[in-house]
Amino acid sequence: MPKDDNKFNYDKDERVLCYHGSFLYEAKILKKEKREEDSCQYFVHYKGWKQTWDEWVTEDRMMKYNETNLQKQKHIKESNTRRKPSRSSLSNTSLQEQTESRSRKRYRDSSLDKIRLQEEDKRPEVKIVIPESLKSLLVDDWENITKNRQILCLPRDMTVNRIFEAYKAQTTEKDETLDEYIKGLLLYFNKSLGTSLLYRSERKQYEEMCIDKEPSEIYGVEHLLRLFVECPVLINQANIDPDTLAEFKEKCESILR
Repeated sequence: MPKDDNKFNYDKDERVLCYHGSFLYEAKILKKEKREEDSCQYFVHYKGWKQTWDEWVTEDRMMKYNETNLQKQKHIKESNTRRKPSRSSLSNTSLQEQTESRSRKRYRDSSLDKIRLQEEDKRPEVKIVIPESLKSLLVDDWENITKNRQILCLPRDMTVNRIFEAYKAQTTEKDETLDEYIKGLLLYFNKSLGTSLLYRSERKQYEEMCIDKEPSEIYGVEHLLRLFVECPVLINQANIDPDTLAEFKEKCESILR
């Protein structure tokens, strides 16, 4: 049966399979609309992915979520991850040496991974408590960008640099340690904003605004809050002792109050 170009073939909230690159992923349709040239387009969220990956897609990238297409998804995954076979010209001796080498490497890598995981399990987990009023600001920020398709006007009047300057001016804690923590947070912010803290719709603005300035000179509280949300992930990847970790958490929560 031919497809009707003026009719939606998928519904809002429907579970679908969607191509992203050469793989098929499970996704949920958040909204749908007719766009340029009367094409049907869908705003989808990929299961298990961050909301920064939500995007508009056309029907040629989508498939119904059913057993037949799930089998196709499995086949595509296996095809893309399957290793290339060895060349037939290799001698039996060469093949055996390669097999033994791979076996030793797998064992070594497996042992290293096990040690690394054990070390990570021993690390105390950092959880930064964000006040409810600031959580509401995060939710509003998310809705404005993902639902209302709005982005913030930049530069902000109260930039990240000014926020930290104001905090230092009003805090009773005056020591070099505080300065070091703030320098560290600024470094994290400036380095991670472009890679971890932006929605896709904000990337063009970031590239235009940060040509000759640091992000902390342009962005404000909304993006700084995103850093505090991501901080536990960033910090857990670093090799920091428990005492320093506890002090870092205390400093962050003091700034957020």
